[in-house]
Amino acid sequence: MILTSMHYMYIVMVVVILAIMLMKKDIVIPCIIGIFAMGYLNSGNIISAVQAIFNTIIFSGNEFWSIIVIISLVVAMSKSLQEIGADILIMSPIKKIMVNSTWAFFGIGLTMMIISWLVWPSPAVPLVGAVLLPAALKAKLPAIYAAVAMNLFGHGIALSSDFFIQGAPAITAAGAGIEVNEVIAASIPLWFTMSLVTVIVAFILMKKDLKKNSLLYLQSAEISPNLIIKEKSKTAKPIAIMTLLAFAIDIIAMVKLNLAGGDATALVGGTAIVIMIIASLTSFNIKDAFDKVVDYLKEGFGFGITVFAPVIFIGGFFFLGNQSGALAVFGEDAPGILNDISIFLSEKIQMTKFSTILTQASVAIITGLDGSGFSGLPIVGSLAYTFSNFIDINKAGLAALGQIITVWVDGGTIIPWAVIPVAAICKVSPSDLARKNLIPVLCGIAATIVVAIIIL
Repeated sequence: MILTSMHYMYIVMVVVILAIMLMKKDIVIPCIIGIFAMGYLNSGNIISAVQAIFNTIIFSGNEFWSIIVIISLVVAMSKSLQEIGADILIMSPIKKIMVNSTWAFFGIGLTMMIISWLVWPSPAVPLVGAVLLPAALKAKLPAIYAAVAMNLFGHGIALSSDFFIQGAPAITAAGAGIEVNEVIAASIPLWFTMSLVTVIVAFILMKKDLKKNSLLYLQSAEISPNLIIKEKSKTAKPIAIMTLLAFAIDIIAMVKLNLAGGDATALVGGTAIVIMIIASLTSFNIKDAFDKVVDYLKEGFGFGITVFAPVIFIGGFFFLGNQSGALAVFGEDAPGILNDISIFLSEKIQMTKFSTILTQASVAIITGLDGSGFSGLPIVGSLAYTFSNFIDINKAGLAALGQIITVWVDGGTIIPWAVIPVAAICKVSPSDLARKNLIPVLCGIAATIVVAIIIL
């Protein structure tokens, strides 16, 4: 296999992008430069190279559009529930079981996990913080460990799996050229290992810390003045019950009808729209309800576009490495860059399963250092595609490994600038929160790598 200038340019830009990530800088500009350079080398003229930037963004945007829409819709729905106070009623039963620090830790953590699965961690943070943080503090769980629980269960366990909305596995699968359900199925043993080890280590360290520094934690932390609980409307209770029933039915339907991927996403998205509209029409007069729905949608899509705007550019560059992306942007003569590189490496380098898994894990950690969320997923997906072409390894499992580690770091739990929302709600230092999360997360990553070596 002979590599061309396009292949070498792609390799150089990947190295540059990883290096810039290590410097904790955004990588959108180098990705755009990479797209331009690839376009120029493919066509030989600047006009086509400039057009390639736009065409790549369109292709990437189409790949991500369903993910952007579903996340935007569930955020819009959550805004409608918050407006009438139904969100408080949905979670209020959890407060009753938070009788001590242990129950409070797992109570606030598991609630954060479930809400994050349904509406994503970012909108779940103020929701869980407003309702459950006061109860956790009353149960003598220090604010820093309430933040640890919210972070690990929400931005770690829930977001790294994303079983319900399926945003993360959809991006990973697109990069790896496989189906979403393949990534989800392969991720379960790795996700379970990462989640279990991390939470157990975090809990043990918390107990040791509380015993050693009991006097330090006696004084209750001041609750953030930003936690304003909305007054409940008359429709809050029926809407809260309807919301729980609707999503329970969705889950049953997914299991009974074997719905996955786009079908499951469509069901959740449609349910979110119906709940939002019913909540608005029953809680406000008709004129206001029409305006409210538009406002909720604006907020939801504003959030979705804000989160995914950089991912579209990053994903666009890495999609050019796959045959389908290159054909869509460059035409029928475009090379399958990653496939060609994998063949070249298989001829020149003897890689083992051990070195492949360590490489994937290392790249996943590096790509997570920017703390932006999902920016590393197209990269680890593409790497899984490449590695699986020249070594006998489970491609879906390797992609899932990269996804889990990337999201735990990038989502994030151990990057100070990525944990700011949770830290702000709990009124603790982001650096302190990241420090508390560091050892448990690193133990979880190490255990997950060991399991990956055994099962992949």
